[in-house]
Amino acid sequence: MGSGLTQRAVAAGIVHALVVGVTFGLLLCSMADMRRAQLRAGHSTQVLVAANRLERLTVDMETGLRGFALTGQDRFLEPWRAAVAAYSGQIGELRRLVADDAAQRARAERLAAAGSSYVHDYSMPLVAAAHHEPASVTTTAVAEGKRRVDLMRADFRALVSDEQSEVRAQELRSEAATREARAVGAAGLITSVALIAACTGYLTRVVVAPVRRVAATAGRMARGDLAARVPGGGPGEVGLLERAFNTMADTLARNREELAASRSRIVTAADQARRRIERDLHDGIQQRLVSLALDVRTAQTAVPPGRGELGERLDRLADGLGEAVDELREISRGIHPAVLSRAGLGPALKALARRSPLPVELDLNVPDRLPEPVEVAAYYVVSEALANTAKHARATVATVRAEAREGLLRLEVRDDGAGGAAAGGGSGLIGVTDRVEALGGTLTVTSPPAQGTTLVADLPTTGH
Repeated sequence: MGSGLTQRAVAAGIVHALVVGVTFGLLLCSMADMRRAQLRAGHSTQVLVAANRLERLTVDMETGLRGFALTGQDRFLEPWRAAVAAYSGQIGELRRLVADDAAQRARAERLAAAGSSYVHDYSMPLVAAAHHEPASVTTTAVAEGKRRVDLMRADFRALVSDEQSEVRAQELRSEAATREARAVGAAGLITSVALIAACTGYLTRVVVAPVRRVAATAGRMARGDLAARVPGGGPGEVGLLERAFNTMADTLARNREELAASRSRIVTAADQARRRIERDLHDGIQQRLVSLALDVRTAQTAVPPGRGELGERLDRLADGLGEAVDELREISRGIHPAVLSRAGLGPALKALARRSPLPVELDLNVPDRLPEPVEVAAYYVVSEALANTAKHARATVATVRAEAREGLLRLEVRDDGAGGAAAGGGSGLIGVTDRVEALGGTLTVTSPPAQGTTLVADLPTTGH
């Protein structure tokens, strides 16, 4: 039947069509036999009716003639006259009905000849004689009529008996055709139902079930499980679908790995650039400004007593240089906090909480140093969350929790502000999300209106 589902479906359809066609063909044959039997039985019934009528006419002729011969009263001839008038037409009807049956046709011809002889050779001369010479009508003459009628009635009985046998035979044949039609119909119905059930079961097994597996696996992939796969052994087009799905899943997994690697490289490059800028600021511009401030203070001590105005200017210049150094230190700390590199995540988060304009409650359980990418990502997650809270949340307090256990660092930043925050739509959390996902972690934000905001980040601490 071929390996494709189309060929199998076509083959199943052909088989079903053949079963239905054969069933209907047999039903039509059975119905035709039943129809022929019914028509033949109906024809035999017509023959019986015609024979019975003709026999009644014969009896009426004989009865009327006998009554007239015995009494001489014309009123007894009325049945005879009516029977004589109708006899020729009725015998013609009988001869027409039995024209296709040689035996019955011969009986009809004998009845026609006997009837004609009875009417023209016997009854009519007897009636004429009875009218002119009633004494000439003897008992022997009347008995002759009865003998003739008895002979005709014997033919009538034989004709009726044969037709009754034919009616019974056709009835049996009709019943047999009916039983055959019922059996064929039942067999065809059972076979059709069995074929439909088999096709339904087959389609469910080889099409519906695999498609449902593909749909379920696609749902798992949509939820982030790119390792999900489906068996690739389906027949025909289903197998092609499964293999194509697995190929797509492999491609998505590779793309995600490449994307994660690209994100990691970008984050690493950004961190290195921050460190370089911080180092350049600290070792270059910051040291230069400190040196200039010291030179200004030295020059201030050399100002003559009479030049107070110049001393004040140098004092303001020294103060300005000191403020510039402080601002530069703050900028340098924001680019890459030195305390994070020196002491680790816990002290860095404590320093971050102290600098926050919003009261921050800390709950830290990070006993050891973590991989540097994890510490940097965690620091910026908390920093961005506290910055957003101070700017937009209208909160009165924030809570920061950090716990490292079983290869995972969980961060939770919660506030009691206005809520309504989201990680997308241009939010500053987009960069934080990229940083977290670059390390294989996840970040979720729950922020119902008027119920505060909760940010949860899970960062794996192994494999870095």
